[in-house]
Amino acid sequence: MCGIALIVSGIRIDISSLLFDSTRSPRQTERLLFSLDDLKAALRRRGPDSLGAKKVFLKFNVSGKNQISSFIEDDDDVLCSGNKVNTGECDNIDGDAKLHFIGSTLQLRGITSLVQPLVDPSGNILVYNGEIFGGLHLASDCNDAEFLMQTLGKCCSCGSCLTDRCVKSGESSIPDVLSTIKGPWAIIYWQDSSRTLWFGRDAFGRRSLLVHWPTEDDSTFLLSSVSPVSPIQQASECEAHNGIGCLSYWEELPCGIYSVHVDASNTNGYLVGEVKIHEYTNSMLNELIKWERISIEPNPEDLQASCHKFSGRQHDLHSTSLEEVSCETGSTQSAMPMPAHILLNALKESVLRRTSLYTIYQAVVSGIRQEKFVPVAVLFSGGLDSMILAALLDQCLDPIYEIDLLNISFDGQLAPDRKSAKAGLKELKRVAPSRRWKLVEIDADLSDLVFETSHVMSLINPANTYMDLNIGIALWLASGGDGWVSDANTDDNDDNHARIKYKSNARILLVGSGADEQCAGYGRHKTSYRRGSWLGLHEEMRLDMQRIWKRNLGRDDRCIADNGKEARFPFLDEDVISVLLKIPLWEIANLDQPSGVGDKKILREVAELLGLYEAAVLPKRAIQFGSRIARESNRKNFGSNRAANQASAGSARIYRKSNFS
Repeated sequence: MCGIALIVSGIRIDISSLLFDSTRSPRQTERLLFSLDDLKAALRRRGPDSLGAKKVFLKFNVSGKNQISSFIEDDDDVLCSGNKVNTGECDNIDGDAKLHFIGSTLQLRGITSLVQPLVDPSGNILVYNGEIFGGLHLASDCNDAEFLMQTLGKCCSCGSCLTDRCVKSGESSIPDVLSTIKGPWAIIYWQDSSRTLWFGRDAFGRRSLLVHWPTEDDSTFLLSSVSPVSPIQQASECEAHNGIGCLSYWEELPCGIYSVHVDASNTNGYLVGEVKIHEYTNSMLNELIKWERISIEPNPEDLQASCHKFSGRQHDLHSTSLEEVSCETGSTQSAMPMPAHILLNALKESVLRRTSLYTIYQAVVSGIRQEKFVPVAVLFSGGLDSMILAALLDQCLDPIYEIDLLNISFDGQLAPDRKSAKAGLKELKRVAPSRRWKLVEIDADLSDLVFETSHVMSLINPANTYMDLNIGIALWLASGGDGWVSDANTDDNDDNHARIKYKSNARILLVGSGADEQCAGYGRHKTSYRRGSWLGLHEEMRLDMQRIWKRNLGRDDRCIADNGKEARFPFLDEDVISVLLKIPLWEIANLDQPSGVGDKKILREVAELLGLYEAAVLPKRAIQFGSRIARESNRKNFGSNRAANQASAGSARIYRKSNFS
């Protein structure tokens, strides 16, 4: 996990080619002022291992013919006057343009330490936040950013060639390389020979990248993994204007690959650049983006066969030993329907790709006894999704390591997620008795979280609802891993044992995002099914997947990464998405069946394959409700749950200063 940013000054950026929402009022931005140190501090929290910065200066030469000269300087911690990022004050300094790259690093791969931005001998500059889990082949001891820098350096640099391949040389283009990556990524890359700036994020938005597009009243062009500015100030300004037409300074950059070719043809002495967006060139990836399923509406025979398999499965599974339902190669398979086996194998491969221990871990472990080192943790509610991830992690991770299960509660031992987490721990001990599991109980009291809540408000920005804030606080505290563990060494009830203070040092967190969207886990899916049958359900699920980057993943990435942890999403692996789309919808879910049975039906079958019979029947429960932060938030900000419901608190925007802070 890394923090990346770019500040552009002295270039007139044309965004007319971008399709902004035509129904939206004219774009307005607040006049914000924040220090460069604030920006660096926010990025450093994401990447605590190193922080670096480089400046690219571009000069417009008017003698002879229009040309651009460039040179690179190390960061001297000065940006315009007063060390401030001040809107509208950095447009042009003596005819020069400046691209200020900043990068922080949480290093998880490679054999040598790395400091971003990376600069190659050709003057290209890269800041990268991502992992390459497939598509491009790199060795287990290779760092992703270094490998990508080398690969991008071989791409076509023809200034006019912005297609998938250069017609003249046959070289790959930058969009072609980025489209090949399997895994989460956000990138900012300067290709010096073509004077082209490239930036973007992966097709599902699994890594945050915020943008401030230039406007008439604010020409600043900024990219950043996270906002260094609290939205409280913005909220008060919105209130002053009755919330009409007031927009956040930042926007979530829509998923895609963008370029800005810096042009010197303007005879007025200004450098200009037009923002262009490029299609992903990988045909398989484009199919996933469309999120089309072939088999949507079943005939009566299909439903009858599916229901028959379900009813016959219960006895078969509960009378079968765990070894018989193992997904290991060569094992005996039960009567479980084939789609669940296929999905289980895809999920296991996804977890394996995200938890393989690379050489860099040796540097991380330095000073920590190996038996005490915990490389991977699970964001754990004890629910269906997190139980599946925990069981698969046990199969993929070397038995010498403990696994931390991070559980957040705002109601002590009484929160539903705390109860299900304890029950889940017992079930995991049953299916994986040789593994050392550690349930980390993270207790929080909302009334004590004044500074923390203000901080999380800046992390969720530009998200601005109470639901976003509730989820953000829960994720931020849970991923911090600062809680309590039982001193129990037996399978006895943990309540009979003392609790010991503990902080998880796991840098990788497995998170269940994407499971509900792809497997019909939300209440609105049942509503859509009742209104529009199978086709209505499919359309609602597709909408969820196509907006998950904006509604969920950017926010979640920022809140988790702020603790110097990297969130990894096995359910959003490209191969897992592909497998789920190939499975008939009625095998994914059957919403005619009761809650806890028909919703996420295929994941319940996967859980049973793993021997997780109790988890297989658990109903869906969102983190804000399971941890009970929503209840506490409603009481503090609306007076009661009833008043909050009347005000539609979940979607209510934080236009006023919250009682949280």
